[in-house]
Amino acid sequence: MQKLTRIVTLSLALLMISGCSYFGVYKRDLPQGNLVTEAMVEQLRPGMSRQQVVDLMGSPLLEAPFDARQWDYVYRLDEAYGGVEQRRVTLTFQGERLAGIDREGNISGDIQLPEDQGAGPRVEGTSDTRMEAIENVTPDRP
Repeated sequence: MQKLTRIVTLSLALLMISGCSYFGVYKRDLPQGNLVTEAMVEQLRPGMSRQQVVDLMGSPLLEAPFDARQWDYVYRLDEAYGGVEQRRVTLTFQGERLAGIDREGNISGDIQLPEDQGAGPRVEGTSDTRMEAIENVTPDRP
């Protein structure tokens, strides 16, 4: 009986330790927020209307709930096996016109996002090659 208890205890301990292994953990880059580029910020001019800013930059990520004079565009890229890059552009309005532009982070640097990644992991049994369209195909008619 004592030998059976040892075997069960050892088996449970090995099972618990194997669940904590680091091998095979998949990580991917995690981009969040509004993608802010230098070209976008360069086009901003004091005196632009709110609608012109939305057309250029998109909707702001953060809008002050009690003071509608400030919009924040924040972009954060958490690299899977690297550091974190954060960019922030704060726009201040006077009435309906843009009055101030504040920048934080390295907006001038390019962000390299992988182009081959889709919205999720690859589905088994699929390939990355695209099939060519077949021309002049008509369905069979009864």
